[in-house]
Amino acid sequence: MSSVSLTDEPPSTPTLPVVSSSSPAPRKNHLDTYRANRARLYPNVTDEQWNDWKWQQKNRVTTLEQIQELFGNDAVSAERMPEIFELYRTAITPYYLCLIDFDDPLDPLRVQSVPSIEELVNPGELVWDPLNEEGDSPVTGIVHRYPDRCLFLVTSYCPLYCRYCTRKRKWVDEDGTTGQRRIEKMIEYVAAHPEIRDVIVSGGDPLSLSLTYLEKILAGLRAIPHVEIIRFGSRVPVFLPQRIDAEMCALLEKYHPIWINTHFNHPNEITPESAAACDRLLRAGVPVNNQAVLLRGVNDCPYTMRDLVQGLMKIRVRPYYLYLCDQVMGAEHFRTSVGEGIAIIEYLRGHTSGLAVPQFVMDAPGGGGKIPLMPNYILGHYGDSVVYRNFEGVIGRYDDVPSQHHSCDRCDERESFAERGVAKLLNRTADRFEPQAIRDVPRGIKIKPKGRAAE
Repeated sequence: MSSVSLTDEPPSTPTLPVVSSSSPAPRKNHLDTYRANRARLYPNVTDEQWNDWKWQQKNRVTTLEQIQELFGNDAVSAERMPEIFELYRTAITPYYLCLIDFDDPLDPLRVQSVPSIEELVNPGELVWDPLNEEGDSPVTGIVHRYPDRCLFLVTSYCPLYCRYCTRKRKWVDEDGTTGQRRIEKMIEYVAAHPEIRDVIVSGGDPLSLSLTYLEKILAGLRAIPHVEIIRFGSRVPVFLPQRIDAEMCALLEKYHPIWINTHFNHPNEITPESAAACDRLLRAGVPVNNQAVLLRGVNDCPYTMRDLVQGLMKIRVRPYYLYLCDQVMGAEHFRTSVGEGIAIIEYLRGHTSGLAVPQFVMDAPGGGGKIPLMPNYILGHYGDSVVYRNFEGVIGRYDDVPSQHHSCDRCDERESFAERGVAKLLNRTADRFEPQAIRDVPRGIKIKPKGRAAE
């Protein structure tokens, strides 16, 4: 078997054995695995090179030949793998590659990053745009679904392409940074909509952009008076932590308030390097939240999820959301049932601190927004009492107080929140109501809430 070059320098080119398809080895310490893999695959790469994010990006594993040399294939996979490379991009940074246990075909980091023929299994409900982002996109690059916030998509590029990504369509349609003229149009849209107070910069991965380009985006958004918060959705701290350097943090610090939602899915992704990246962000005044995705074979175990959220708390990253995997093309093998996710949340509620329990949500197909999928601890209302249960199954009674109709100057001077949706029934202002076509209802026009927490 010929060797595969994983670096840009001939002296550091390793010769890689094909991984055996035998049963997984006993559980290993993932940091020991990381050190052993780095020594084996990149023996001549210096620490200076390894810690250089540009070197990491330049030496990503991106080709079918590299994947086959690294991981081997059975006959069926070898025959069909080219189809996957025709459909979807592949890229794995050397850093993340070395975290994979090559002796375990079901290693949770491997299944997230390495192509599999299971990506060709696509039942009818799987689509390219499961959340209908294009339908809520008034301007290319903007997704305006919620009244007071919008997505601001600035690139299709990622240092590593997650196999379950909900925006795989962007891998096909585009390659790289959103053009300057398009960014200007996006900023013009935000400026023209005073209801937008929160902008979520995403992609692709926005922290893969050059600092010069990133600053143009930040400066443009910060010049809009009604933009209060800028958030970034980025997995760079997980698979390219070297990118979160002093220069990056200094830039973000200039444009506060800045928040980052990152994306750890498994405790093996928490390393000294990723912890240091998050620490640098925190020291620059950037709060870091985590948005995980519930993935079969990765984190669909209550003990694994507990290790993840507790590990995140130790590095001062708050578990924020746990998403149900989207109905996106190529991700059927990652999907779990709603019930499995609720069972995990049930376990976490009683076995770790409340601050570590993420909100389990489904991003509703077709653009319905985030739907909380949490355990039901209220068993019923009986007269003036509420019957509840706790995480152990203990059932008790709480003596409630009568409900009162809310009224205040802020609500009375505009359409009341109590006059929307199911609240009309509960407040006896309607006996029934019938759904109205969603697309007929303007979003973010009538109500401009102040001081509400963003979802």
